[in-house]
Amino acid sequence: MREVQDKPRTMQGTGQGGFMEVTEVRIFPVQEERLKAYVAITFDNCFVVRDLKVISGNNGLFVAMPSKKRKDGTYRDTAHPLNNETRQLIESRVLEEYNKEIQKNK
Repeated sequence: MREVQDKPRTMQGTGQGGFMEVTEVRIFPVQEERLKAYVAITFDNCFVVRDLKVISGNNGLFVAMPSKKRKDGTYRDTAHPLNNETRQLIESRVLEEYNKEIQKNK
């Protein structure tokens, strides 16, 4: 597990023209074929989203948002960004911290 608080990133689009900061990213590596880690991410030191996943896909690593299985067998995200800019910011920050954690444990 790794806690990171030294590199906040900001994103616009909070609905009020303000900025949100990614103030902490916690990586929990796992040893599975496609699932590489669980992640908890904190915004503005006051709101946490848990159960993001780092997945090894056909085109490399990507970040999957937390989701819940529905009665029909499909999955639906329980938390997700509302725009591509925010999604890219979250994914880049999570993958950056994931890579640091993996390098540290080699």
